[in-house]
This record gives sequence, C-alpha cells and structure tokens, in this order.
Amino acid sequence: MDLILEQWARERPDLDCSPMGVIGRITQLQREVHLAQRATFARHGLDAPSFDVLAALRRAGEPYQLTPTALMRTALVTSGAITQRLDRLEERGLITRTRSEADGRAVVVTLTPAGRRALDAALPDHLDTERRLLAGLSDDELAELAGLLRRFLVTLGRLPQRP
Repeated sequence: MDLILEQWARERPDLDCSPMGVIGRITQLQREVHLAQRATFARHGLDAPSFDVLAALRRAGEPYQLTPTALMRTALVTSGAITQRLDRLEERGLITRTRSEADGRAVVVTLTPAGRRALDAALPDHLDTERRLLAGLSDDELAELAGLLRRFLVTLGRLPQRP
C-alpha cells in the first residue's frame, strides 16, 4: 500500500490519495481475516455464515431461539440468504424450525444440542484465531482501533441495533 501511495503521489501529485491508504489496508485486512476464519471454521465443519447463525442463536440464551427475521437483522443478509443458511443447518441437525406457539404463522429457529456443541467447540478456536490476528497490537491500540472502527461504521449508517 505504501508503494501504491508513493506511485500515485508521483503520477498524480494534484490528488490526495490518502483514502486509498485506509481503504486499501482495510481491504487487505479483510482478506487476511477471511482466510484465517475460513480455515478455523473448516476445522469444525462450518463456514462463516453457519457460524454466524449458530452464534446468534447461542448468544440469545436459553432456549436458544430467534425468528428468521431476527437472524436476518443480525447477519445483515436477505431473506433468501438466511433461508439457504437455515436449510443447510437444518439438514445437518444443527437447528430446527418450528411454528411459534404464540403465533402459528411465525417460525422459530432453535439451536439443537448438536448445534450448541458445534458452536461451543468452534468458538474457542475462533477466538484464538482472532487473538493471533491482533497479536501485533497492544491493549491500548486494540481499544483505540475498536473505537475508531465503531465510529467509522456509525458514520456509514451502521448504528448498533438490537435483534
């Protein structure tokens, strides 16, 4: 990225290319994170979308249930995408979908004991992967980076939401 910025400064000194330094590095980091997470989840027979759904259900607490709409909001995906994820997880016995007792028209997604075991086995490995990725930063730097990234997301309209 430094070389690219130097080249643009030489070729187009009339332009401020500094945004490339931030966005380009975020893009590079995203790829590194994606590859590391993919390898981690694969060791547990999962992928990132499956992990996200299982984790959302586990975080919901007993009885580990959410509606597909709540899962869609958590994962920030379309209804078609969440349906595909739920289909795959249900086929593997990691979740169930049943009609809501409160509203027979609504569907409730429930984490099965097998789904809980799968998530609970993958989570420590996932956290170790994230710690390894962040190992080059001090605690103060991590806190500052987390705050800056949060502010960045908020300015893009990604306000914190409750599922």
